[in-house]
Amino acid sequence: MATFLYRLGRFSFRRRALVAAVWAAVLVALGLGALTLSGQLSNSVTIPGTESQRAIDQLTEKFPQAKAGGATARVAIEAPAGTTVTDAKGKAAVEALVAQLKTAPKVSAVVDPFQAQSISPDRRVALAQVSYGAKAYELTDGDRQALLDTANAGRAAGFTVEFGGDAVQGAPATGATEGLGVAVAAVVLVITFGSLLAAGIPLLTALIGVGIGMAGILLASGFLELNSNTPILALMIGLAVGIDYALFIVSRYRHELGIGRDPEEAAGRAAGTAGSAVVFAGLTVIIALAGLTVIGIPFLGQMGVAAAVTVAIAVVIALTLLPAILGFAGSRVAGGRIRLRRKPVETTHGERWARFVARHRIPVLLVALAGMALVALPALGMQLGLPNDSTAAPESTQHKAYEIVSRSFGEGANGPLLVVVDIGASANRQAALGQAAADIQKLPDVAAVTPPRVNQTGDTALLTVIPKSGPSSTQTEDLVAAIRAESGSLDAKLAVTGQTAANIDVSAKLSDAMLPYLALIVGLAFVLLMLVFRSVVVPLKATIGFLGSVAATFGAVVAVFQWGWLTDLLGVESTGPIMSMLPILLIGVLFGLAMDYQVFLVTRMREEHVHGAEPQEAMVTGFRHGARVVVAAALIMISVFAGFVLAESTLIQSIGFALAFGVLMDAFVVRMTLVPAVMSLLGRGAWWLPKWLDRILPDVDVEGEKLTKHLDDAPGDDGRELVGASR
Repeated sequence: MATFLYRLGRFSFRRRALVAAVWAAVLVALGLGALTLSGQLSNSVTIPGTESQRAIDQLTEKFPQAKAGGATARVAIEAPAGTTVTDAKGKAAVEALVAQLKTAPKVSAVVDPFQAQSISPDRRVALAQVSYGAKAYELTDGDRQALLDTANAGRAAGFTVEFGGDAVQGAPATGATEGLGVAVAAVVLVITFGSLLAAGIPLLTALIGVGIGMAGILLASGFLELNSNTPILALMIGLAVGIDYALFIVSRYRHELGIGRDPEEAAGRAAGTAGSAVVFAGLTVIIALAGLTVIGIPFLGQMGVAAAVTVAIAVVIALTLLPAILGFAGSRVAGGRIRLRRKPVETTHGERWARFVARHRIPVLLVALAGMALVALPALGMQLGLPNDSTAAPESTQHKAYEIVSRSFGEGANGPLLVVVDIGASANRQAALGQAAADIQKLPDVAAVTPPRVNQTGDTALLTVIPKSGPSSTQTEDLVAAIRAESGSLDAKLAVTGQTAANIDVSAKLSDAMLPYLALIVGLAFVLLMLVFRSVVVPLKATIGFLGSVAATFGAVVAVFQWGWLTDLLGVESTGPIMSMLPILLIGVLFGLAMDYQVFLVTRMREEHVHGAEPQEAMVTGFRHGARVVVAAALIMISVFAGFVLAESTLIQSIGFALAFGVLMDAFVVRMTLVPAVMSLLGRGAWWLPKWLDRILPDVDVEGEKLTKHLDDAPGDDGRELVGASR
């Protein structure tokens, strides 16, 4: 592979105009496709096969008038102080609003609060229910704005009108604040390279790669139903790895120029050596993200595949477009260096830290492990769920509507349950339906059961159950389970659906999938690292360290986004259950990034060991060469991810924080502290591999050591013999 990448790097360098033109054409073509063919992104997180989805399918078939699965909105109308919604002025205002709601685009039905008797006990609040004939993701911004505009007349008359439900939720978007992460990454690159030109090249290639990836996702949205968080994840990962992979290759290119190579040869060697490590590192991220498809959750698999494709684009760009750009820049990339070390014999910070860790390996190991365990403790209280109006920003209309409804009707009114009653096989359908409603009313935590709606054939009915507890509470989860259990004792079959029940089913499915996916990732990590390092102990240590960084990250996420610690400092406006998809996403992404750092840091230690260095000196030398680039790469990733903590969406904030903190823990605590401590402690034992296993494992030359030796032994030392042999 290293030889192929060497040839590819030299080809891209020589034919730089052609390579740049091809990538420009790809970017323009996909950009035009995204502008003309993109579709609406979906807020839906349904999972085929869950009971809530089966109930929706049943309603769609037998009770299409119910518009199951369509978007819904709750409209809370609160009268001014000293008045009620039942007096003449209040009733007129409510009826006028209901009439306007019926004229809003794509609205199929509006439940009048007076007919449904959804008036608060103090008669100050009326609650109208709006049903759409379209799904939430099919609504345009114009449709949502038209719904919100119906409140103008009521608000002008002094009434408070707020809207909740999935019909109001738009797709999450990124803003200018997220660009701060890229700005910080640029500063890190300038400090690392000491050159504006060298720092700008990784940023340029990363932005091109992300642009192509995002355009491709938007183009695909015109033909596929994609979750609205799909481009956000791809943007986060694509930016971070795109900058990092280019950083590794540019660093090696500057090194080759520094020892006297001509620019074309330097580009070829950088692609063949650092490029080989980039390919392996990229593959680990791609496999981890694409592995999300095997857990049976379609929207999560789509997010993983989209992010994986973006990473693949970043890898290909680093191996082709980057050498082409280096061809345009030439040896100027090596100019403008800030030389912090005037004497070649001066000890680097990385070497001093490695020797300190080696001298105090036991205390350092214990302190690092104790710190990670302490940070991980909150994870024991992790509560998973999906976002609802209670977790929206406090100033949003969704959150205000949630508060009004909770105060006036009880928190459960924000998450009604839809119970599908199949009475087709009952001898006395009316009696069976009445018995089902009566039995549900007797269950704990039921506030009310509305009169049933029956389809035209009389074999399917729909009940609305209002819980006493909120949509995210364990009491509501228990109620859903209890209603489903009632089917065994009734002459009717019950199924529970609605957004609250669907969220419960999705969260349960995600929770059940987390451990199998973690086992898949850990097993994959062990095999891949065993191939690279030809050791059993190093992969075991790496995977244990990865699990530790994941546990610590879970703990930090719970402390901030569930318990509310440091929310003012981080700008987190609402807390609640942790987004159900976050743990699995975090495991997949952190696995890939952790393996990146493991490869770039420990591979050099292995090289020194193979060349005969003593274990302690091999660890120190490898750490000295790898620490600077790993620290720079980690700071760049942390900066990019941390920029998303400034987003408006709590979900995006939690993903950005989790990835930034996870990289911080894995890079600085695990790879930069635990790895040298354990390697020093194990000595030669770190590289133990059974002879029978050594014979059957393929030899993966990740760092391109064989290529370097071949080129160094070639006549003229310029790689001409190797290039000629390939023709």
